[in-house]
Amino acid sequence: MRPSLTVIFAIVSSAAIAEGSSVPYGGGGRFERFDPIVSQYNRTGELFRIEGHCRSMCTLFLGIKNVCIDRRATLLFHAGSDRARNIHPGPTNRMLNAYNASLRSYLIANHAMETLRLHSISGRDLIQKFGYRECPGK
Repeated sequence: MRPSLTVIFAIVSSAAIAEGSSVPYGGGGRFERFDPIVSQYNRTGELFRIEGHCRSMCTLFLGIKNVCIDRRATLLFHAGSDRARNIHPGPTNRMLNAYNASLRSYLIANHAMETLRLHSISGRDLIQKFGYRECPGK
């Protein structure tokens, strides 16, 4: 018995959907948009790829247990703030807690999380200097 093309397509499609990507979230946003995604991927253990331009809240995806980073990605970090763009320690600490100890120490030592100015770190550096896992080829 040969499987139908519909069955094969459904299996392939579900595998592609299971592997998440930061691309649709690269511009950042609010915790309410990102927290459910981090929780879902931590609950399921599915692979989540950080790719392309990942700004601000997008960096929360570094807190996913099964996260990988594309070498060509660029992540942009800054202090957490309220809706009026006033810097607050609460949101800043929530963001810092999503990062591994090495990256967290670096960002604090370089005052990257004290201003709203964006501090860029390449995917290559996150892999080589801070110990994050490189994404496998697609």
